[in-house]
Amino acid sequence: MTTGASSIARATDAAESVELPDRPVISWKRAVFRVGGSLALLGAILALLPLDELWSAMRRIPLPIWAATVAVYMALHLIGVVKWRMLVNAAGAGLSFLHAVRCYYVGLFSNTFLPSVVGGDVVRAGMALRRSRSKAGLVLGSMVDRIQDVLGLAAVAGIGALLLPTALDAGSRRVFWVLAAVFAVAGIAGIALLWLLPGRRFPFRVRRKLVRIRGAFRALSRRPGSMAGAFLLGMVLQTLQVVLNFWLGGLVGLDAPFQVWLFVWPLAKVAATLPLTQGGIGVREAALAALFAPFGVPAVLAVAVSLVFQVVIISGGLIGGLMSLLLGRRETPRADAARSAGASGPLVAPPL
Repeated sequence: MTTGASSIARATDAAESVELPDRPVISWKRAVFRVGGSLALLGAILALLPLDELWSAMRRIPLPIWAATVAVYMALHLIGVVKWRMLVNAAGAGLSFLHAVRCYYVGLFSNTFLPSVVGGDVVRAGMALRRSRSKAGLVLGSMVDRIQDVLGLAAVAGIGALLLPTALDAGSRRVFWVLAAVFAVAGIAGIALLWLLPGRRFPFRVRRKLVRIRGAFRALSRRPGSMAGAFLLGMVLQTLQVVLNFWLGGLVGLDAPFQVWLFVWPLAKVAATLPLTQGGIGVREAALAALFAPFGVPAVLAVAVSLVFQVVIISGGLIGGLMSLLLGRRETPRADAARSAGASGPLVAPPL
């Protein structure tokens, strides 16, 4: 319990110490490891597949379709903006929609391109700190947002599993739901421990951070509608991305029912979040090929769809970085000063 409390306090300290996302702390060893991992995995995958069939499948998508897919991908992430802003503002951050868009899209860029010890979530939070009324609320809301993303992916995969009575036997579905229940119980237990932490047992520095975190948590807990709404928005976002990939799959010749996509794609996305490669490149392709295999989908088509969508992700990250840069020019120093003056007031929190 002490370790968990210290971790929360360190997370708050880390977020408060981030000034600008354009000055990341570079970890070249980690960057080389991730880029090397992506190249190694992609090289192994391409060595095992017929390259002529792979290229032929990818060429079935004309350039205008690529451009339209990128546009749809960026538009879908506006749902992510609304979801993230809903959570951090429910915890007291007070971000405007325009600034939330800027922060979210720079995080989208960083998730793919940033070779540093911080990820897109921390870069997004670091930029948002300048306009946030509550740093603790921003940290907590962002943590809840990330947890809801994983739970939303699991829920979408669960829906897909329920719609696959012929592909998954009763035993497999039972194991899946047992694991989902374990994750749900663990999440509830973690929230309960955070609420019931005996704060007087910790050093003053930790208690000071915990007071802010607990205050933000209480503000968030008083708005269950915002939490439920954000979770549903997250599921909508993930489902629409499944629809987008299902459409791309049809274009390249991957003939699999939509319920199979609902089950396979979220699991592959979760696998791609492992910190083994740069932006999940290589892991997502291998995961899709392995997960589609029991459903009779050729690996070359699964990898083709994944590579097509990977290019969409990279293009979207570049556009997101450009959008964030352009939106930053619209933000005036006067607005920054006004926000800072409002956020620098005394913080009153209930004693532990």
